[in-house]
Amino acid sequence: MQNRSPWIHQLNQERKIEKLRRDLETDVAVIGAGIAGVSTAFFLLKYTDKKVALIEGYRLAHGATGHNAGQVTSYFERPFSDIVREFGLEKAVEGQKSIESAWELVDEMYTEAGLDIPFSRFIGSAGYSSKEQVLRHLENDFLRRKGGLHTKVMEIWEDADFVSEIPEEYHDLFTLVSKEEIALRLETLDPQYVAVSHSQKGVMNSALFSQEIVSFLSRRYPDRFTLFEETPIQKIVIHEKNILLDALHHTVSSAEVVLCTNGFENFDIFTSEGLSLNTRFHHSLYGVVGFMAAYLEPGTNSQSVLSYYEKRQKGNEPYFYVTRRSYEYEPGHRHNLVSVGGPEFNLDERGEYDRNLEFSAEAKGEIERFVERTYDKRYMDYLFMWHGVMGYTKNLLRLIGRDPHARALYYNLGCNGVGLLPSIFGGHKVAKEIAGERFPPSIFDIPAPDPEDQKS
Repeated sequence: MQNRSPWIHQLNQERKIEKLRRDLETDVAVIGAGIAGVSTAFFLLKYTDKKVALIEGYRLAHGATGHNAGQVTSYFERPFSDIVREFGLEKAVEGQKSIESAWELVDEMYTEAGLDIPFSRFIGSAGYSSKEQVLRHLENDFLRRKGGLHTKVMEIWEDADFVSEIPEEYHDLFTLVSKEEIALRLETLDPQYVAVSHSQKGVMNSALFSQEIVSFLSRRYPDRFTLFEETPIQKIVIHEKNILLDALHHTVSSAEVVLCTNGFENFDIFTSEGLSLNTRFHHSLYGVVGFMAAYLEPGTNSQSVLSYYEKRQKGNEPYFYVTRRSYEYEPGHRHNLVSVGGPEFNLDERGEYDRNLEFSAEAKGEIERFVERTYDKRYMDYLFMWHGVMGYTKNLLRLIGRDPHARALYYNLGCNGVGLLPSIFGGHKVAKEIAGERFPPSIFDIPAPDPEDQKS
């Protein structure tokens, strides 16, 4: 089956696409028209009087933004305890607060743009099947609470064989419940789950959101905002007074550039020092291709976001996630769309992603087996099956802000599997920085060059 996303399906297929057809001068060039680039452009136009050109190599919101699970979450894929060990509790807590602040930024964008497209917030759940998974979650919550962050009480099976081994310092972080209650929270018949946690979640078609925000920006700032699609950037040359972008047959000259791309595309960054920045940039990210499938159920207006950490999963290995939301597939006909994801593979360094690649039969089999053992549903009619490439940073934290060695170059990138809120927060922070605001050191700062990368 071809790569068919339910989010792309809802876009305006008749929208006119404008390519770059001449040389261009602008104040800020934002590279990548997914939710990160669109959010960056939104806040740049709001907080500065600069001209902004949003440049996309393919089409608006047709990358990871149009090929994700549609979940809105404020957690990191990397354990919070790991972030604390690397950066200290204070910085880790500030990083978490930063991502959570994006809930309000989404509301701000919706209100100012007058959007009426669906966006829902509710409490979602995650199921755990092993002692190690439960203790890792409790350690994370212990540190979050120690840092003053709010946490919800975890529910653990009252007859789990490890309950007596849980450290006393974690005892106010959980409550004991029956196995039936855990199964009810997770909507599953699978008996392997022994605990469940709860946190703020949401659902959004981020591709449709990006499309509507761009439409608003075009109306609100006709003299300062332009979007160019099907305009791949092949080379970025950083000079002392400006940055030149090689866009096929044309050149873009910009005072400042913000990279909101996946980070591993085939472009090169040149400076007076050669390609050292280019090497460092591309070595800091890698591509992950995720596979998802969705089927329709009769509409009940029931929405949920669920994650499942199975016994076979260790550490940061992929887990399965399920989203249920109201969905209009045909005009006037509403259903529940149930989306399931989990299978993924890494791209080779600087590898090219084929968006037209057939859906993996192996990934389809993994999803079908998961649905069968979790919900006892067989032979589902998957209306949509899609895959998307996500840019992962080496430390699984988003890169946000000015490059320390190229003062006119900024980053807002690193999906890391949970990219919607970090993308929006990143756009807000970069815009504020370009507007002149200065920020204290954070977990999102561009890391110092790796000596091994510099040798490359």
